[in-house]
Amino acid sequence: MKYTVLTLFPEITDAFFGTSIMAKAIQRGIIDYRAINIRDFAFDKHKTCDDAPYGGGPGMLMLPEPLGRALEAAGARKKGEDSPLPPKRVIYLSPSGRPFDQALARELAGERELVLLCGRYEGIDQRVIDLYIDDEVSVGDYVLSSGEVAALAIADATYRLIDRVITPESLDEESFSGGLLEYPQYTRPEIYDTIKVPDVLISGHHEKIRRWRLEKRVEKTLRDRPDLILRGRESGLFDGETNGIIDRLLPAEGNVAEGDMRNERD
Repeated sequence: MKYTVLTLFPEITDAFFGTSIMAKAIQRGIIDYRAINIRDFAFDKHKTCDDAPYGGGPGMLMLPEPLGRALEAAGARKKGEDSPLPPKRVIYLSPSGRPFDQALARELAGERELVLLCGRYEGIDQRVIDLYIDDEVSVGDYVLSSGEVAALAIADATYRLIDRVITPESLDEESFSGGLLEYPQYTRPEIYDTIKVPDVLISGHHEKIRRWRLEKRVEKTLRDRPDLILRGRESGLFDGETNGIIDRLLPAEGNVAEGDMRNERD
């Protein structure tokens, strides 16, 4: 996988790609990374990359010319334009984009290359979106001043899903795998403050540990993300054991809440 990041501040993304597991993945040749400074494609000596929007309004908008030139330097092509090179998926990070979730992370992790365009100010000229962008993606229902932060969230969520970056066992039971959140984790010491590690985890009984972890996953998901439970049940994602735990842990009023939530969502 290759990540090409178009940014006005490459030092932000350089720091991320140069540290921790990501840096090791790059050293091992699993990941490739390139930052393109949009200012390098500006026309004037001041490297101007923004201007006031037509129609008035607060803030500034990123200019289309430097962005278009930077995208083409990254290997992006205008929509419908023939090219002998394999297509690259071009993503613009925008609060008005498609919500980013684990399913989309898995989808993007299968790409050969992601070109991530980091917005600033009030955003970018719509013509750049119309000509070059495959997906507008939002990392949450809030507004960031830095598209770099959103781009790094996507990079962090996707690169760890690529083969050989992290052992598959580490991904099997984490949050969102199997439609549930992750169970609580404990390490040494056995007693911290006045809280003891649950006895089952030090029992050495693997089947009891597996069952306890599944129950805790269901319990936490019911409490914090009941929408995931609804989605999993409607799609037939859960097996009989998981559904049995849900039925046992879901109180009577929870059944009413489940129906209410479904009606509200529909």
